[in-house]
Amino acid sequence: MKKHLLTSVFLTICFVFVSNIMAAAPQKNLGEGMVNPGFHEKPDWFKLSLLELADDVNDANSKGKRVVLYFYQDGCPYCKKLLQDNFTDEKIVAKLKTNFDVIAINMWGDKDVTDINGKETIEKDFAASLKVMYTPTLLFLNEQGKVVLRINGYYYPEKFSAALDYVAAKKENQLSFAQFYKIRKNPKATGKLHIEESYLQPPYNLANTIQTSDRPLLVLFEQRNCILCDELHLDIMKKTEVKDAIKALDVVLLDRGSKGILITPQGKRLRIAEWADKLDIKHAPSLIFFDKSGVEVFRTEAYIRTFHVAGAMNYVTTGSYKQYPSFQRYLQKVNEDMTRKGIKVDLMK
Repeated sequence: MKKHLLTSVFLTICFVFVSNIMAAAPQKNLGEGMVNPGFHEKPDWFKLSLLELADDVNDANSKGKRVVLYFYQDGCPYCKKLLQDNFTDEKIVAKLKTNFDVIAINMWGDKDVTDINGKETIEKDFAASLKVMYTPTLLFLNEQGKVVLRINGYYYPEKFSAALDYVAAKKENQLSFAQFYKIRKNPKATGKLHIEESYLQPPYNLANTIQTSDRPLLVLFEQRNCILCDELHLDIMKKTEVKDAIKALDVVLLDRGSKGILITPQGKRLRIAEWADKLDIKHAPSLIFFDKSGVEVFRTEAYIRTFHVAGAMNYVTTGSYKQYPSFQRYLQKVNEDMTRKGIKVDLMK
């Protein structure tokens, strides 16, 4: 289906030649102060795709599989963790090989992509059109090429395995992933909601908070039996950079499954669990940011550590999301600025 066959052959030869040269070359910086850990080898069971997605979906259908689009970037510590921890787990690999064709797409790449509707584009523009803000992002497609589950960021192997079960069993028309995951056995946690005195207290009228405050609003959706929620509050939230960043926000912590009533930033009276469903909250903890007009401007809904938590808060409070539509580009600039000042950045601390 590719056009200009002779040109493609010539470019392929050139690509192989250049790739061989690059493979022998030492790894370099992404930019001043931003050290690139380098290219992370993908598993050999990933599909070698021409990125003609309608063909990929049809091919997967013929084998009784579904397509997973894996958006990555070189130098991404969470991509590395996904590859090293999740994609080497024997049970996870078996589920992926049996039920899915996994296709890697470089968030900043220039390879040609033909989307499910036949529109021709390139990797980075395709990623932008799907609002891929950070990596890894995984989109699970159904038999018609529609997204039935989206994972923004890194999931621990246990939760990632649950996501595979959810999509492989085609449960999306029966219940949400959050509901599916809730009924599975989860690891033991403290069983507490870590509500601080500085957080908004009930009754929750978030519309009034938005109207009377000059600060953006951070809504934390969590649950009691949540190891990652414990880690967020007992470790990450205690770090100086996060404690400083959160001061510029109004914060409310909500039990994702609560039947309690609140007034949303848009002025609607809803049960908390109902609002969480409307926002498609799939992960605990999820950090949802609203601007001063009550509009959601950013969210994180996967496992992230201190640098990214503080970065997300500053991304919103400084208004940088308006200048940098890509959260990754913003973080790269922050990293470069900190490195120039002699501050060492540990992305996974």
